[in-house]
Amino acid sequence: MKQWRLALPLLAAALLVGCGPSGGSSGGGFSQRGREGGQSGTFTYPINTNPTTFDPHVVQDGDTIDLLQNVYEGLVTWNEQNEVAPALAESWSVSDDGLTYTFKIKKGVKFHNGREVTAEDFKWSIERCCQSTFTSPTAGAYLNDIIGVEEKLAGKVKSVDGVKVVDPQTLALTLKQKTPYFLGKLTYMVSVPLPKESVPLDKELTKIEEMIGTGPFKVASTLRDQETTLEAFAEYHGGAPKLTKIVRPVVKDNTTVLAKYRNGEIQLARLQRTDIAGVEKDPALKGQLKLLDRPSIWYIGMNQKAYPPFKDRRVRRAFAMAIDRLTIVKERMGGVNQPAKGILPPGVMGHREEAGFIEFNPAEAKKLLAEAGFPEGKGLPPLEMYFREQFPDIRLVAEAAAGMLKENLGVDVKLRSLEWRNYLEKFNKEELPFYHMRWAADFLDPQNFLSNMLATWGPENKLGYNNPEFDKLCREADATMEWEKRKPLYEKAEDIALQDAPWIPIYFQRDAELHSASLSGMRGSVFGHLPHTTTEVSSK
Repeated sequence: MKQWRLALPLLAAALLVGCGPSGGSSGGGFSQRGREGGQSGTFTYPINTNPTTFDPHVVQDGDTIDLLQNVYEGLVTWNEQNEVAPALAESWSVSDDGLTYTFKIKKGVKFHNGREVTAEDFKWSIERCCQSTFTSPTAGAYLNDIIGVEEKLAGKVKSVDGVKVVDPQTLALTLKQKTPYFLGKLTYMVSVPLPKESVPLDKELTKIEEMIGTGPFKVASTLRDQETTLEAFAEYHGGAPKLTKIVRPVVKDNTTVLAKYRNGEIQLARLQRTDIAGVEKDPALKGQLKLLDRPSIWYIGMNQKAYPPFKDRRVRRAFAMAIDRLTIVKERMGGVNQPAKGILPPGVMGHREEAGFIEFNPAEAKKLLAEAGFPEGKGLPPLEMYFREQFPDIRLVAEAAAGMLKENLGVDVKLRSLEWRNYLEKFNKEELPFYHMRWAADFLDPQNFLSNMLATWGPENKLGYNNPEFDKLCREADATMEWEKRKPLYEKAEDIALQDAPWIPIYFQRDAELHSASLSGMRGSVFGHLPHTTTEVSSK
């Protein structure tokens, strides 16, 4: 058995956050505690919408994960150097054939209910995720390398054979094939342990008494459209956090967010692009502004299942050629973000400054659309573009893209914003015909973007894209351990997908945040904020 530590390539120091990551069924009927936004020991920062869920085996979006990562933990996590690091597993080893990962679970780790965590909790929790009656939207993406997971998801078996309890402190996971990015997948929240005595097996948890994790904070209260409060867990295995509370008020309007920050009611504010120019001119705020690159891409998806004309490659390419991402990013959005000329963002292995993307070309776009039988857009069925509500940046891109399609192709696009959980539900059901959204890296490997999002079998392929050559390249790259052999395979696959245009890359994400002078000790990685174990808020 050889010891294994997965070291991922580091980004430039400028990308790190170290100075200090997107209506829920939860929340109804919970009591609300008083807020202490300005008090020492209480960290208050807003969430832009209601948490979509409080169940770690269901959560999909970055905003909610940022909240729940303080409540739940898995075997491994990310550290400030963007490496997979121990969390509940104090160490691990890999068999000589590369298929079995054996984890030694840290002794003395307690759930918030006071019970000690064992290997059996991991097995029960993984099998909960894979219940065919539970329908976790993420288990198929992040656990499917384990023997028996896909069969359990399909309801064909009672247990997952690839998950073995060796003894109370030892868990073994056996894979179907060598998987170079497997530990990266295990950082995702779907594999965190839950106590079976407190959590429903086959339905989403919704009550505070069910929200039992091992993290540095526990859920104290939550009230829909108002706020969620977390309280420090004194028996946390890593030592009690320095904060006593984290308060996450729901603030949907960004003007209100900025006003609350100016008034000292919150200590961290995420800005929209329209806010940045004013902040940079404000002597009191300019020094508190931080621009943070993220391994994330914003794109426009074209769902062939929900809108039949998108099955024609010429239609998709015409749409891609008719949208000028450079104008959108540089002029409409103020040049804060980097235009996406590929699928893989900076920081992700295999990123190229310019991959085989489709250039803006209105004349060729018109020609292609006419060849497809829709000259000047005539004959196309009515088309709606969906996007998440409450974010000016998202609406701005949707409006710009719709305007360019009208101007350059004669295509009328109706814009429709949706509440975030409703949007995700429709996305998962593959009901969105045309949409603008983000994919943020869960781990810094091309598989998380290419195979996961666009391969025929990819769990996030919600738009019916199918190219056998793309699939072949991804399958080979996914199962190859040596990076130098994987890299050219992914490059060819990325270029194929860019030319087929199942979706249109727009920009790579850069977050703009204000950090109060009273805030210190906050840790981060390229993915965003890490759990607030060392964060402090002073009364100054």
